[in-house]
Amino acid sequence: MKGGPVTWLENTVALSVLAVMTVLPIIEVVARLGSGVGVPGAIVLVQHLTLWIALSGAALAARNDQLLALATLRLLPARWQPRVRGFTSGVAAAVTAALVIASADFVRIERAAGGTVALGLPTWVVLTVLPGGFALVLAHIVWRAGDHWRGRTAAALWTAVPFVLAVAPQDASASILLPALLVIVAATALGMPIFAAIGGAALILFWADATPVNAVPGETYRLTTSTMLPAVPLFALGGYVLAAGGASRRLTRLFTALVGWMPGGLAIVTTAVLAFFTPLTGASGVTIVSMGGLLLPVLVAARYPPRTALGLVTVSGSIGLLFFPSLPVFLYGFYAGEPFDRLFVGGLVPGLLLCVAVAGWAAMRGGSGGTPRTPFEPREAAAAVWAAKWELGLPVLVLATIVTGTASLVEAAALSVVYALLVEVVIHRALGPLRDVPHIGLECATLIGGFLIILSVALGFTSYLILLEVPVTLVTWVRAHIESPLVFLLALNVLLILAGAMMDIYSAIVVFVPLLTPLAAAYGIDPVHMGVIFLANMELGYLMPPMGENLFLASYRFERPLTEVYRSTLPYTLIVLAVVLLITYLPGLTLWLVHVLEARGML
Repeated sequence: MKGGPVTWLENTVALSVLAVMTVLPIIEVVARLGSGVGVPGAIVLVQHLTLWIALSGAALAARNDQLLALATLRLLPARWQPRVRGFTSGVAAAVTAALVIASADFVRIERAAGGTVALGLPTWVVLTVLPGGFALVLAHIVWRAGDHWRGRTAAALWTAVPFVLAVAPQDASASILLPALLVIVAATALGMPIFAAIGGAALILFWADATPVNAVPGETYRLTTSTMLPAVPLFALGGYVLAAGGASRRLTRLFTALVGWMPGGLAIVTTAVLAFFTPLTGASGVTIVSMGGLLLPVLVAARYPPRTALGLVTVSGSIGLLFFPSLPVFLYGFYAGEPFDRLFVGGLVPGLLLCVAVAGWAAMRGGSGGTPRTPFEPREAAAAVWAAKWELGLPVLVLATIVTGTASLVEAAALSVVYALLVEVVIHRALGPLRDVPHIGLECATLIGGFLIILSVALGFTSYLILLEVPVTLVTWVRAHIESPLVFLLALNVLLILAGAMMDIYSAIVVFVPLLTPLAAAYGIDPVHMGVIFLANMELGYLMPPMGENLFLASYRFERPLTEVYRSTLPYTLIVLAVVLLITYLPGLTLWLVHVLEARGML
């Protein structure tokens, strides 16, 4: 399935959706400033396009084998890998086929209802992306099930499973439920995409409960109800443009000029640059793979101990998720019903504390090794600030437009995309509008689709949990067995570290946040503090052996044995653990700035 009309269609749809999502909010802002009246239905259309970028991006992720999954397969002996991949692909194909069928049924119902989205556009037309997108994902899963037609045919045969279950007697559901869930768990543990695990569990649970399985895509439609969620792909696109345009070089020069004179100044620069770019790209792994490869040789050449350098790059690429405009913060806020601005303000001091602790250890190690320093030159510092002025201006633009009421969060996100394109294409001329920008857009859509498809099916799974009153039952049980809020926080840390070590952050948010936020509220824990605790623990989970995601990425990117990566990151992991405990048990670190800004009417 390389090249051809299908590839062209997928690329065109994804790029077109991102373009319209960017342009419509800009038109809305201009029209409102010019006449005081916006464009009718513009923001509603952008909200519905979030569903389109989720499914079109997921198709790109499936095509490139970038759907989020556990990295288990690479740990298995080579002779086992084809059979295991065939099994996991088959189960994923069965689940995705069921999602195609359920989505088509949901579209049929919406067509009969006759609703419209905006400007007379029928709702069912917008929703055709559900069966269409899942069908493309299914096709790519089957194609990647093996290198030959034998493996692909075997995976395709699994698509018969939903048809078999559809004609199975209802009284057989009880005997089928447990084996089906065990198959899903086993396939997930062996590397099946996370979206198929969550979606498959939701489908089988609804089916066993005699509830129409179109409830799962029906809940997916809730993506379009969020007025804030469209900001996520737009901020991600702006970050990708900046990263591809060489903003990292200008910021590295800036931080080197400002702090390179300090003992271990290069370590501070490395930490600052990687932590700064992690929220821009939306995923810490992207930072490690792209920028870590540039900075590691520089550290080694500057006589930093090899393990110190390797550990610093791996860990610095794993922190920074608390900073604006981090996608996990947006996703957590969406799922917890907590305002994004409060979460970002609350995460600022804890995030800086993590960076200072990591950079401080590396600087101490580098300083003891006699690493050279960069003398402070006022002229070079001024030149570096001037060279990076456009990158430094982006957060100022976003915050200014939001605080003054000129633009909403989504409109500010669209402005950030236009700003980034102007800076990198027109001002710096680092990117070609036809040569580079489409490729960047596809990379961004792939990342966005990879986690939004998890969110889309997880809404159905969460709906089932709420239907069974699982959150209420869990709160009651925990409060009956754990009285102290401090003991609860300790148990929460252990749970979240394990979850972060075994799952990607997006999956952990959609699975655990609906369960944990009521628990935290029952113990009187501030919701902003809870959010920062959750995200900080996820950052730590990226580094926890044996399954921490960024440990595998660092091993792959730098071609180092996994055991060497473990040893290199261990001191930093212990430091991050200590800071996470401070964040957990000293809520003032999180809430002080929030309360100050609230008192001044700025939040």
